[in-house]
Order: sequence, then structure tokens, then C-alpha cells
Amino acid sequence: MFFEPSTRTRLSFETSMKRLGGNCIGLGDTAACSVAKGESIADTAKMIEGYSDAIVIRHPLEGVSKFLTDIVDVPVINAGDGAGQHPTQTLLDLYTIKKHFGRIDGLNIALIGDLKYGRTVHSLSYGLGYYDVKMTFVSPDELRMPEETLHDLEENNIKYKETNNLKDVIDEVDVLYVTRIQKERFPDVEEYEQIKDAYLINRELIEGKELIVMHPLPRVNEIDYDVDNTKYNKYFEQANNAVPVRMAILKNIIKHRCK
Repeated sequence: MFFEPSTRTRLSFETSMKRLGGNCIGLGDTAACSVAKGESIADTAKMIEGYSDAIVIRHPLEGVSKFLTDIVDVPVINAGDGAGQHPTQTLLDLYTIKKHFGRIDGLNIALIGDLKYGRTVHSLSYGLGYYDVKMTFVSPDELRMPEETLHDLEENNIKYKETNNLKDVIDEVDVLYVTRIQKERFPDVEEYEQIKDAYLINRELIEGKELIVMHPLPRVNEIDYDVDNTKYNKYFEQANNAVPVRMAILKNIIKHRCK
């Protein structure tokens, strides 16, 4: 049930289910289904419950996936809820980091870009909180990590620091986790235009450093194409890792339900 555009998340979930020997059904273009006629998200989900063993949903409203868990009896997987969370992305992000370094503990990780509206970095900051890591949040002042997220980290004694200057931390990080400035989340387009090019990761910036560059994709102009064919590029491998990770998620939740 995808109510927002998606390439990697939707296709990797479909690929994962098919590689497990299952099949997928989907709403397709919501303009071509009963949602366009005014059907509620609850009624749509109840209908799909009867056709499926699990529901994967992406929706512009925060908390929709949690809402549906109280309505349907099949597992509901959050594939992104507005500017809220993207938990399965975090699992594949952690897998990518662990696969490269052989560990997560002890690493210094910088989350860069749109930290206010970026659901991937919201979830990732919580995920990294389970490890002994140093986190640095790099963003324009207008796009700082939400106060509620910072509060949660502080409540759990998870250390972090904030800056708007990437060059202040570039020499000490192991992972640059870059996100795009999300035009579609901005209530004011003029504000977006003023900060859309706040950060640019290019080969000159990272040459000679011992780090990797990650990005949940899609990128716009925040990572230069001259990074693609370097050892620093992990964002395409990161996208590919979505398949084994989401296969594991689907297999486990459906297996658990069928016991």
C-alpha cells in the first residue's frame, strides 16, 4: 500500500517476497483505486487483509502504520510514514555498516542534510542508540534533528553533537550518511530554495580519508557523480542490501504469524 512515490523500498519488498517464493499485490496508482473515491485507509486495509499475509505501507501521514496494527490481524510493516520513521531502512543501513567494518560499536557516524523531515535519519539515530557510537548531526539550523528525537536520545543517555559545518567533523568520521533536502516536505518553497544546496559531497572533499559514504537515495545534487566510482561509495550496495534484509523481515514475521 504505497501512497507516496517509491522505487527502492517498493521494488525491494516485491523482490524479497518473490525470492522467498511468495507473490505481491499492490494498489498501484491510488488514483485508479477506491481511495480516489473517498474510501478510508482503514477500509482499504481491512479489504487487503483478506488478500494477504502481511501489509507493507508507505503513507504521507505519520503514525498510519501503527494505526493500522489496531485494525488488521496481519503484520503491518512501516515503509515510511511522512516525516516520521523508516525502520526497515535502518535495519539495512546497520547491516551495510556492519558488513563493511565488521562492527558498529566504536564508530563515528555523521548524519547530514535534512534531519528535520528525513524519516531515515530519525529511525537511524534510534537504531544507532543501541550501539556504542559517536553521532554527529550536520544540518542547517532550519533542518535540525527534531527536538523530540533529541529528547529521546538524551533520556537514554545517548551522546551526540550538532553542527552546521561539515568540515568541522569530516576528518574524524567513519560514515557520512547523507540525505537530500526534501522539497516535498517544505511548507514554504522559498525556504527550500535558500538551503537546497547546503552540502555537497564530492571526491575532493573526501579524498584521502578513511570513511564510507551512504545515502538512502534518491539523491538530487548532494553527492557528486565523481564519488560513484570510488571506494567511498556504499550507497548502491546499501540499496542492494535491502533485498536480503527485507527477505529476513518478511520471512520472520510471516513465519511467526503462521505458527
